[in-house]
Amino acid sequence: MIDTHCHLTFPEFAGRVCEVLDAASRVGVHSAITIATTTADAIRTTELAALHPRLFASAGVHPLYSDKPCDWAQLRRAGEHPKCVAWGELGLDNHYDKPPAAQQRAILEEQLAHIIRWSAEGLAKPIIVHCRKAFADLVPILAATGLPGERFVFHCFTGDSNDVRMALDLGAFISFTGVLTFPGAPEVRAAAKIVPIDRLMVETDSPFLAPQPVRGEWPNEPRFVVHVAAALAQARGEDPIKLNDQLDENAARFFGEMLRQPRMTTR
Repeated sequence: MIDTHCHLTFPEFAGRVCEVLDAASRVGVHSAITIATTTADAIRTTELAALHPRLFASAGVHPLYSDKPCDWAQLRRAGEHPKCVAWGELGLDNHYDKPPAAQQRAILEEQLAHIIRWSAEGLAKPIIVHCRKAFADLVPILAATGLPGERFVFHCFTGDSNDVRMALDLGAFISFTGVLTFPGAPEVRAAAKIVPIDRLMVETDSPFLAPQPVRGEWPNEPRFVVHVAAALAQARGEDPIKLNDQLDENAARFFGEMLRQPRMTTR
């Protein structure tokens, strides 16, 4: 399977990305996407992805980093990299009061305006959305862009059934993390049952949110996405192997053919 969202440029992984990806490969996680949080980080994600055949990258400004310097030319340069498969993560986060909501929104709207223009210029990519306690604010903003709803994925879904319906009505995909496995998150498991099977994804959001049964481990790693997928199958009453195949198909359809599992060759 694929870890569709991790942060391998974070300090927790410095000097050990090869080790982390090898450990993931040994449990069947054949690919991962390392996600940008700032325009400078977007350059780092693409540079890191270039070093590893099955690692891909995104380019975007996270709402909680919207008070950091933004160099939009730098972001476009990262987006032009052949290993960059998505814009983002971008969005709104109402859980924290800093950066202020107005600043988050200003950077979001500026970023979306660039993405709309770059898409028209041939750099159309799927978009990774960060939305925490902000569905009523964020979904109308995304809808107003005129971009196809199926180009968005709401990553690290932590909302309830009403929230997931808003995202699904937009046409978006939904991605689940280790939060799905937490005993205190029954509303997330209830929401997971609503999502059409062809719009599901899984991720770790590592180094954060290690799932049961490895909750508390730091840092979380891409190899632990297998636990998220198992919990998703259990919550939905799905056959785990069939669901894993569908999750792979969904991720490859959303992010691009490069993410399809490499075929084994024989001589």
